[in-house]
Amino acid sequence: MCKGLATLPATCLKSAKVIKHKISFLLQKPEPQATDQKQTNEECAAAESIPTASEVKKWEESFSHLMNSQKGRTVFGIFLRSEFSEENMDFWVACEDYKRCSPSELATRAKQLYQQHVEADAPNEVNIDAATREETRQNVEKACLSSFNKAQQMIYNLMERDSYRRFINSQLIQDLGQTQTTAAQEKKNKKNWDCAKNRQVLTGGT
Repeated sequence: MCKGLATLPATCLKSAKVIKHKISFLLQKPEPQATDQKQTNEECAAAESIPTASEVKKWEESFSHLMNSQKGRTVFGIFLRSEFSEENMDFWVACEDYKRCSPSELATRAKQLYQQHVEADAPNEVNIDAATREETRQNVEKACLSSFNKAQQMIYNLMERDSYRRFINSQLIQDLGQTQTTAAQEKKNKKNWDCAKNRQVLTGGT
């Protein structure tokens, strides 16, 4: 989990501007000694990282849309942290990373993942039943790419039927929607101002 999330204040759920700033910071953190040009480039990249209204709408349509979006997972991760259940997203992402391991890495990575998230009293233990925990333990002894599939699917289902339902009705999503509405209005106002200015120039006004 990104270190920046650990410092995210709970009050972020009450302010669209704070949400926008925090997501930008998490996804595109600027270097302390960056040049003006580099800062400008990073600010542009950060702005592009803010979800659009259409993206947020997609997330509200289905959990799969949310989880298939990098921005969606990041924003959902922020919400999970506010509920003290970020270990679920951490585990799901770690399982996805595990599936991309080379054969030579499987045994080591499987053991690390199991010790971090699956075994009883693990530092970031996820909530799975005893039978799945034991099955996963046995899978790790003969590690393969599918060793964590059952446990991962169980956590996916848990997030979908539990946290996701609260997420789509949360202040966080409402704030993001308000941010998009505000940004659209600001763009419209600027366009109107530019048109008025152009009319003044064409008519010889000051």
